[in-house]
Amino acid sequence: MSDSMILVVEDDPEVQEMVRFVLHRADFLVSTVKDARDAWAFIRRHPPTLILLDWMLPGVSGIELARQLKKNHVTREIPIIMLTAKGEESDKILGLESGADDYVTKPFSSRELVARIKAVLRRTAVYVGEEVVEYGEIRLEPATRRVTVSGSVIMLGPTEFRLLRFLMLHPERIHSRTRLLDRVWGTSVAIEERTVDVYMRRLRKALHEGRCDRYLQTVRSAGYRFSLGSNDEGVA
Repeated sequence: MSDSMILVVEDDPEVQEMVRFVLHRADFLVSTVKDARDAWAFIRRHPPTLILLDWMLPGVSGIELARQLKKNHVTREIPIIMLTAKGEESDKILGLESGADDYVTKPFSSRELVARIKAVLRRTAVYVGEEVVEYGEIRLEPATRRVTVSGSVIMLGPTEFRLLRFLMLHPERIHSRTRLLDRVWGTSVAIEERTVDVYMRRLRKALHEGRCDRYLQTVRSAGYRFSLGSNDEGVA
């Protein structure tokens, strides 16, 4: 059995049981809670590897809980997948902007759920043995998932870290959204191109304090580029 512990935060007992069955069959360890209060109590005792978080929880919503988790220095690196019946693009973007690393729209198949969990876990894996990458004032340490700007540590979620790592390893090139999805998120699950824009905004926000957000350049009708130079093509 996998040593990955998945915490399912879901108030519907039938959905809880279905997800538990699917994940057990996929060899994951699984625990379930029904609301944000129970989730915090569990996380403080047993930090999970990944959280499956329902959007519509009683009391504190899943969106608000995701924001709380990402603001807390102890829990901010735990990946989150939102479970939601809201299929509109604006709702999906709201979920991602709250701090979720991915989303699964109800109803979902067991194969899709397991595939998305495995994809997120691959994206959040530690890069043991990789060399430190430095570019301008930014220093990225893959083995420890540590990023500093001019010597000051900045906090990144796992997907923002992976995105920054890819851009720093491939600077001065224009990357389309499709290419970034393939190289950063992987090809095993379908994710909309707008997801890239959401994470670029989150990464820019994290780099803004060190004034390194200027390195993340939007090239009109083409994609994104990581560069120390000016953006002659213009920012969209």
